[in-house]
Amino acid sequence: MTLSNAYSWSPVRERIYVPYEAPQGRRVNAMGALFHGSRRFAFVTRARAPKTKRKRLSIRAAGLSEDEMGTLDADILIAFVWRIAGRPPEAAPDWRRDKPLVVVLDNYSVHVGKRVQEEREKWRAADIDLFFLPPYSPELSGIEPLWQDVKQHRMRRLSRERLLDLKRDVDAALTEKATALVSVNSSSGGA
Repeated sequence: MTLSNAYSWSPVRERIYVPYEAPQGRRVNAMGALFHGSRRFAFVTRARAPKTKRKRLSIRAAGLSEDEMGTLDADILIAFVWRIAGRPPEAAPDWRRDKPLVVVLDNYSVHVGKRVQEEREKWRAADIDLFFLPPYSPELSGIEPLWQDVKQHRMRRLSRERLLDLKRDVDAALTEKATALVSVNSSSGGA
């Protein structure tokens, strides 16, 4: 709910006040894909609220739909990989990409879990392969600078009172970044 403030500026002799909103189990997680050839960026986000015995009440209180809530689990990752691969929803089981696609992943538990490993054969048949970065090496990930830019520069408000506001701000910042990447690529002639 409140981003860490790495640095800030203020007028001389004036103190900046940034309100703090305790997260209390509220957060937004994002999963993204950066296409290096085209600089296209795709993402999916999910908001999490504190666990309650009455899930529907928690979702309604957050002001978000059920599709916007939850964790980024294996099912979401699998659907995301198929989506970024360009597979249409009505595709035949033997659907195959025109060009190979390599998806670079870190070693997050969902990425290496049983459900994802079971899907790998279907992905290979569709000309989609997974490449895993070495453990504890975020510096090798091409998408890490994008996440840092979004957190440090595109998220203009540092504190939010409602989970709904945080989710909307994260989605807006990621959409803005995706648009900026495409326009830089377009203006540079696709280089």
